[in-house]
Amino acid sequence: MRSFQFAGSRIVKTGLAIFLTATICLWFNWPPVFAVITAIVTIEPTVSDSIKKGLVRFPASAIGSAFAVFFITLFGNSPITYTLAAVATILVCFRLNLHAGLLVATLTSVAMVEVIHDNFLFSFFIRLGTTTIGLVVSTAVNMLVFPPNYSTAILKSIHGISGRAGSMLEHTFRTILFDGDANLQEDQKIVKQLTTEIRKTEKLVHFQRDEASLYPWVRNREAELQMAERQLLFLDNFEYHLNALLRAPFQQIQWTKAEREIIMDAVMALADDLRHSINFDHEKHQAQLKSITNLFWENSKRVPADDALHPTLFPPEFTILYELITIYDLVDKFFDPNSVKAVQEAEQS
Repeated sequence: MRSFQFAGSRIVKTGLAIFLTATICLWFNWPPVFAVITAIVTIEPTVSDSIKKGLVRFPASAIGSAFAVFFITLFGNSPITYTLAAVATILVCFRLNLHAGLLVATLTSVAMVEVIHDNFLFSFFIRLGTTTIGLVVSTAVNMLVFPPNYSTAILKSIHGISGRAGSMLEHTFRTILFDGDANLQEDQKIVKQLTTEIRKTEKLVHFQRDEASLYPWVRNREAELQMAERQLLFLDNFEYHLNALLRAPFQQIQWTKAEREIIMDAVMALADDLRHSINFDHEKHQAQLKSITNLFWENSKRVPADDALHPTLFPPEFTILYELITIYDLVDKFFDPNSVKAVQEAEQS
């Protein structure tokens, strides 16, 4: 839902920027097409990016316009003019590290060949004027109309990922403990999906930080961003250890039914913490961790006796319990149980 809202706001802002840009250009009796192209590409996910890339696109467009004027003066409207204008623009922009403006500059360069018939120098300065209009209008629209705000999306995404991670953890352990012949390929696909969601959320945090220099309310919510980064670190580490669990040879485990039940109870409690962080109970969490740790040490005592069976590798029971204890520790250290509260506050603000 949030991605739809985000895309919808970008569409509205792009349409408004196009309309205003074209209106201003027509008022000056200037061709609006180049300004509109500039306005379209200047609507970035953040205002900061719009400004930074705009400062690159302006000189890049000027370079493209200059080459178009230069080569049309030499060769007129001919195939070699299009070729040389495009190639020269690409080479110079690349050489000057104007990568963000390379595409717009190249399109501008080849498009100008078609519309310039006389007054080449005058056309060049008009092109600079239309570029300026496109940059200024689109940046202003991006800043003032639906200003980018990713805080709610970040918190909701983190809460959603942690909930899915909890369900995934419970399903994985239920399979390991009670369905040893099952195939965990689907689980591995879900882990990859979680990783993708984590990366997307990290990008949203990056976007939000970019806005700190422009919007005071972003600077005032620095603690919230730090919490989000801490939670994402936990989720990233969680994904790593969950992957390790999926690679364990669980078909060989030799736990008793009682031991499996102890582990499953602890996993269900942990999964519930991840799904409903607002009800996180630290004391209950520690009690479950203690029971798993005790089982871990009991299992570790059996390792020398089974050494002939596992001469170079840890027994799967040892590995699985180690990963579970590590995940418990991660939840205790990195997962902030106030994330749901933060989401609710963000929705109300």
